[in-house]
Amino acid sequence: MRRQGTVCAVLLAAALTTGCEQASGGAPVGFEETSTGYGELFLGPGECSTRGRDFREVPCGSERAVARVLTRFAGPPADGPVCPRTTDFVLHVSENRPAADEDGDGAVPRGYACMRNLQPPHPGDPGGGGGPYTVVGDCLYGSRKGQVKETACDGSGAERPEYRVVEAVERRSRCPASTDLYVELGGTKPVGCAHRL
Repeated sequence: MRRQGTVCAVLLAAALTTGCEQASGGAPVGFEETSTGYGELFLGPGECSTRGRDFREVPCGSERAVARVLTRFAGPPADGPVCPRTTDFVLHVSENRPAADEDGDGAVPRGYACMRNLQPPHPGDPGGGGGPYTVVGDCLYGSRKGQVKETACDGSGAERPEYRVVEAVERRSRCPASTDLYVELGGTKPVGCAHRL
């Protein structure tokens, strides 16, 4: 019997990068073009969900489907892989009313799903204004002293873009002399070199 679960959307605040690359057809690695249907794993790779207060798994052809699972990990985030760069948002999945509840909150963590919207906008794309990672092509604004946040490069976000990340390098000294802002990206090239717009 298939287990039911509920999910809570959590946008990752940390700026990370991954080694995932685009396949020659343009789809990210780990992305399945068709739904796998309802399987044993709630929101498994290639399956689709609704959006709202409670995320529900629905057939990808449904008019209620709004996002597809790129990848899914059934353990704690600290033990799992990072999401593909094209991820628009991350869902943390938990089971309600489980047989065993370690902290009495009524839910047991069951992993996370890396999600991609079926239709634009795609905040995870470079310049899209969101997603769990800051990547080359993203725009930023100063949210308070010493801190920047992503915003859409086309100006459609709540905040006007002030900087654009133009390059990712191994260390600050590799950034161009014209760099106005250094951004922490993580991964093998953890420094983002940003120019003022």
